[in-house]
Amino acid sequence: MKTIFVVDDNDTNLVAAKTALDGTYRTFTISNAARLFKLAEKIRPDLILLDVEMPEMDGFTAMEKMKTDPNLSPILSNVPVIFLTAVSDSSAELRGFELGAVDFISKPFSTPILLKRIESHIETDKVIKNSQKSLRNIQNAMISVIADLVENRDKVTGGHIERTQQYLKILIDELIRTGTYAEQISKWDLNLLIPSAQLHDVGKITITDLILNKPAKLTDEEFDQIKNHASEGERIIDTIIGKTSDDGFLNHAKMFAGYHHEKWDGSGYPHGLAGEDIPLEGRIMAIADVYDALVSERPYKKAFTHEKATQIILAESGTHFDPKLTDAFKNIADDFWIESMVVN
Repeated sequence: MKTIFVVDDNDTNLVAAKTALDGTYRTFTISNAARLFKLAEKIRPDLILLDVEMPEMDGFTAMEKMKTDPNLSPILSNVPVIFLTAVSDSSAELRGFELGAVDFISKPFSTPILLKRIESHIETDKVIKNSQKSLRNIQNAMISVIADLVENRDKVTGGHIERTQQYLKILIDELIRTGTYAEQISKWDLNLLIPSAQLHDVGKITITDLILNKPAKLTDEEFDQIKNHASEGERIIDTIIGKTSDDGFLNHAKMFAGYHHEKWDGSGYPHGLAGEDIPLEGRIMAIADVYDALVSERPYKKAFTHEKATQIILAESGTHFDPKLTDAFKNIADDFWIESMVVN
C-alpha cells in the first residue's frame, strides 16, 4: 500500500482527506511542515498533499526546503508533491510548478477527483522511476565494464576502483552529517555521483603497459607520462559529453578524472588549481585516492599501516588536502580502514 502524507493546518481538511484516502492508501495527517520533516526521517512517503497557506512555514517554503536541505533532499526531493489551495491564483500556481509540484487541487476537494488525481500521479511516478532504474542499470553496467578494463590493465592497483568508490561514499556521508559544503552537496544526485567515481582513472587506458605495470619505481620521465592520465581522463569524458549532452553523471566523472590530483596549495596537476577553485569532487577523491595508495603495497614501497596513512593525510591538511575535508576524514578514518579490509 502506497504512503501519503497530508499536510494542512486545518483539522477539518485533515479529517476529510484521511476519510477519503484510508483504505486505498496508508495515510498520515500532519499539521505543519516541521512535523512533516520529522516524520519523513522515519517513513518515506510516495506522495505528499501539501497545503499552500500555513502559519510558521507555508507550502512553498516547505517544498524549497525539501529540495535544498542536505538532510531532507535525499529523502524528499524526488517525492511527488500536490499542493492543496483554497485560493485560485495563477501566479501562485506558476511558482508551485516552478518548484517542482506535479499538480494543484482546490479545497474543498471532491473525493472521487482527489483519488483519481492521486492515482494518476502515483502511476506516472512509478513508470518514470522504473524507466530511470532501467537506464541506471544499463549505465552502471557500462561503467563497471569500462572500469574493469582500466583496472585489468593496471596490475599494480588491484581493487583500487572499488575501494575508492566506497571511501568516497563514507566521506560524503560524513560531510552530509556535519553540514560541510551542504549547499553544493545538496545539488548532487548521489545515485549518479558515487558510481561515476569509478571513472576517475579512465585516462590510464592511454598509458603504455610498460610504464603502467613497471615492477619498479618510475623514472621522472615515466612519472610525467603517468601524470597525463588525469588530463587524458578529462579529455575522454569530455568527448563523450560532447556526443551525448549529458549534464549529470558524466560531468561528475569528469571532475573526478581531471581534478583528483590537484592540491589545495596549487602544487598539483594537471591544472595547478588551488583552494576551492578545485572542484569539490576532485578534492574529496584526492583523500580517497591517496589513502588507498598509502595502505596498498606497490613495487617501490610496502603498504603503510592505517595509522600511518591517517597521520600523513592529516599532516597535509592545508597543503595537499582541503582542511574541511581532512576534519571530516579524521572522524571516519577508521571506517576507511574497515572498508580496505573488506574490499581486498
